[in-house]
Amino acid sequence: MKFQKVYSLEAIATIIDCEYVGDANFPVLGMNEIHVVESGDIVFVDHPKYYDKALNSAATIVLINKNVACPDGKALLISNDPFRDFNTLTKHFKPFQYSNVSIAASASIGEGTVIQPNTFIGNHVVIGENCVIHSNVSIYDYTVIGDNVIIHAGTILGADAFYYKKRPEGYDQLLSGGRVVIKDNVGIGALCTIDKGVTGDTIIGEGTKIDNQVHVGHDTVIGKKCLIASQTGIAGCVIIEDEVTIWGQVGTTSGITIGAKAVILGQTGVTKSVEGGKSYFGTPIEESREKLKQLANIKKIPEILTKLK
Repeated sequence: MKFQKVYSLEAIATIIDCEYVGDANFPVLGMNEIHVVESGDIVFVDHPKYYDKALNSAATIVLINKNVACPDGKALLISNDPFRDFNTLTKHFKPFQYSNVSIAASASIGEGTVIQPNTFIGNHVVIGENCVIHSNVSIYDYTVIGDNVIIHAGTILGADAFYYKKRPEGYDQLLSGGRVVIKDNVGIGALCTIDKGVTGDTIIGEGTKIDNQVHVGHDTVIGKKCLIASQTGIAGCVIIEDEVTIWGQVGTTSGITIGAKAVILGQTGVTKSVEGGKSYFGTPIEESREKLKQLANIKKIPEILTKLK
């Protein structure tokens, strides 16, 4: 998430009431999660296991819960609760905006686009030309939709990321300040849910077609001309490259990559990253031909036991 102007390190420290290490005028351009940070971004870290990763990331401002040595060219924000203070910054720079109308006045809708009844379109939403948005669709704030997109009834774009920190009193949610971006010529079925990024974008690539009842987690990036069948659940921070086919009832773990033109057969659990251009099946996932051979051999076990007796 980029800020609308450049802020100083001192100004950011004032917002969250914390100490800082570095030049008071050190420039701060935005805030992001570790996997999408760039120079000028704030990243937060609250566990020693991840200190090195955060300090050596592309982020130049690290919100951290220990006063450690500051790398050259970077700055630190010292907080007793970086998770809380990251949320404070999200609230400050991307506060929730109430709406009491079906289509927000700040929304932009392109020529030839049809909006069916009972659809909600939030603040600062951008919808391109010649789209069809069917009834009872909810499009949350800042969502961007390209041209020639079809979205079927009951689909929700831009709900919060499923991201929590466990505390003694319960689960504390990491607030979402990102967006959903739908490229041109995408088709989305009925009752799908696509979560916005925590600080970045959840992206559905050009020409991709998504069946009914599919879930896409936060910050996931789906490439061009993919096919994703019903009841598939895609976790957060997944990269699905171009022309991937995913059949029904597939589930993935987070933070993996599915290579271009891979085919994931139905009811597969994608437990790790997989290469493109191959077919996969099973849980844990394996190349489909090998997995089917294993299943055929398992069927022979009763016969083998009988012979041994």
